[in-house]
Amino acid sequence: MLSLQEREHRKSTFAKKTAENMNKYTELYNKFSQSGYSKALAEDYADYFVLDVKKPAAGDILQAVRLYDKVRDYKTAAYFLSKLEEMAKKLNNEEKFLYCVESLANKSKIGNWRDAEDFRTENINFMQIYSEKVDIKLKADMYMALAYADCAAKHYNSAVRLLTGFGYKPQGKNDVKLLEILIAGIYICAKSGDEANIENAVNSACAAMALFKKYEFPWSEEYYKSKIMDASQGLA
Repeated sequence: MLSLQEREHRKSTFAKKTAENMNKYTELYNKFSQSGYSKALAEDYADYFVLDVKKPAAGDILQAVRLYDKVRDYKTAAYFLSKLEEMAKKLNNEEKFLYCVESLANKSKIGNWRDAEDFRTENINFMQIYSEKVDIKLKADMYMALAYADCAAKHYNSAVRLLTGFGYKPQGKNDVKLLEILIAGIYICAKSGDEANIENAVNSACAAMALFKKYEFPWSEEYYKSKIMDASQGLA
């Protein structure tokens, strides 16, 4: 979930700032900071910033998508992505890029590999060109989504190459994005059924965690340990 500062920095894609909605966002962010992701958090955010709004902002819909994705409610995430699809002509390039990344990952995690492949074919030129304008962490999100798509289509070697081949370099000792990439790698190995590679991938993720000097939230360490275990069992 974006911090208050991150939300303010990208304010053009979110609902117009008012005292009421900032108070609500602060309330939800404080719950997130204390307890992490939950279905209740996703529902509360979606109700207030999307469902109860006549014309919800693209950024708020995207954030609802991510919150549902984090609790593996992919069908509800897909529902909110459909709202963005309806707004496609009104999205700016940044919003369209994020929509494409989230849609590709969502279709892949649900298991709709053919839909994912068709979506990638339709949007890959835009995604690759625009990815040169974003920071390395957003670029990593794109490559993870592409890898999930290959994984869904059972192209496991290609999926691993996508994760390892785009040149991500650790951003310090407490790099959560690196951990997410490694966890995606565990998931792909688990889906391929290669036990030896699963073990190696888990060891790599655990080694990355061992470098952490601190975590952003009190729940973060246990959350990522759980994500590693889940990924080793084929859960995204």
